[in-house]
Amino acid sequence: MNYVVCLKHGTKYGGEYVNRLHNMVSRHMTADNYQFVCLTEDTHGIDKDIRTIPLHLDHRLKGWWYKPYFFNPNFELQGNLLYLDLDVVICDSLDKFFTYKPDSFCIIRDFNRHQRPNWDRMNSSVFRITTGQQAHVYEKFIENPHGARRFHGDQDWIYNQVKSKFHYWPDEWVQSYKWEMRGKPEMTKLNGKRNFKEIGEPTVLPETSIAVFHGDPNPSECRDPWVIENWK
Repeated sequence: MNYVVCLKHGTKYGGEYVNRLHNMVSRHMTADNYQFVCLTEDTHGIDKDIRTIPLHLDHRLKGWWYKPYFFNPNFELQGNLLYLDLDVVICDSLDKFFTYKPDSFCIIRDFNRHQRPNWDRMNSSVFRITTGQQAHVYEKFIENPHGARRFHGDQDWIYNQVKSKFHYWPDEWVQSYKWEMRGKPEMTKLNGKRNFKEIGEPTVLPETSIAVFHGDPNPSECRDPWVIENWK
């Protein structure tokens, strides 16, 4: 079984983000043997037809530090898990993310590649794993969550644990909206938050399926027509 999974924790993103992600996935998955699932402690605002799994709160953790739970060999979903952050915009087929390098753990090459072409680090906004694969990532993490947090974030912890036993997605498939697609536009303050100074049109490569929004703005705050057209 194939699953597209996401994580909603706390109040940063409301149910609307889960609903829109579900809509985008539905438009861009042609295979019918998948299920969309959200791991969350708060289902308020999430459409009733979306499957949710209770997120068991842990006072030691927050935000991205719940991501190692997807490496749990006893995770409730057994199959291929394509994880997507809530703040992504999908513009083309996701089918290839299930067929690329089958039986391998796959993840984004971090967007610092924009400045450093040989950059070799991970970004965990989009990854695929088979249940039980790389189980030591979860097991080592749960042994000592505070120890893991000496790393800057979950993606640095995961990189440290998996060593060379993974593959990066082709860079063209998953792009930084701000850095690669919009070319690092000038920023300004808009409604108290950092945003693009000018409305613009991104460069969308033929192979690109996912735009990742890291930092500001979030998709809901972006005024670019391309984002408004696709994030719905």
